Amino acid sequence: MRTPIKLLDVVALIVDLPEYNLWRGQVGTVVEILAGGTSFEVEFSDRDGRTYESVGLRPDQIIVLHYEPLMAYPELTAVSA
Repeated sequence: MRTPIKLLDVVALIVDLPEYNLWRGQVGTVVEILAGGTSFEVEFSDRDGRTYESVGLRPDQIIVLHYEPLMAYPELTAVSA
């Protein structure tokens, strides 16, 4: 199951986009949700925070990055009172 893409999610490209000089593995931030969630404006910045590209992408072109473990089945770990 893919993680839903939300505003300000950190994402990585899973395809090369040579027309934008962007390559698989580059990391960007979702800055706008377009067309009811069928595409996303993703901003790519350098280490100093300067944007070098901003491009509209489809969900099949990016993957959400996670910085902590995800629970596969959170409903199974709920504590009953």
